[in-house]
Amino acid sequence: MGKDTNKKMSILMFSGDYDKALAALILANSAKEINIDVTMFFAFWGLMLIRDPNSIPEEEKTTSEKMFANMTPRHIEDLPLSKMNFAGMGKKMLVGMMEENDTPNLTAFLNGALKKGVNMKACKLSCEVMGFGEAELLKEVSIVTAEEYLVDALETDIQLFI
Repeated sequence: MGKDTNKKMSILMFSGDYDKALAALILANSAKEINIDVTMFFAFWGLMLIRDPNSIPEEEKTTSEKMFANMTPRHIEDLPLSKMNFAGMGKKMLVGMMEENDTPNLTAFLNGALKKGVNMKACKLSCEVMGFGEAELLKEVSIVTAEEYLVDALETDIQLFI
């Protein structure tokens, strides 16, 4: 595909599972490699992928929001598997197999997507419901409404819900 394809892909990332995040980020990186414009819209559990592990403020949070923040993964590498997690043992096995095959980890795929210019957007309502402020997200992420996401998604050639 040439540089002037004007193709667009939209990924609505609802899952907070390691393996599903891996698939979504591999697709996002691969699409950018063939000059497809990519937007990822993170909703609910998908927000776990774009949390800034170094910036999780506790002030101005309700007790429930503080408890929720402490019960959810702070770092993308802490996400569980969707199947066969077995209290983390399944994930250790998967990560071990990835290392044996020189497969980059989830953080590397996320950083690659950011460097390649994947548009990262967080769902405003999801952030409000789950108690995440803008300062808790990676700096490359913007917060948009579901309507804003849908207007953009209407113009895409590929739409994925993960």
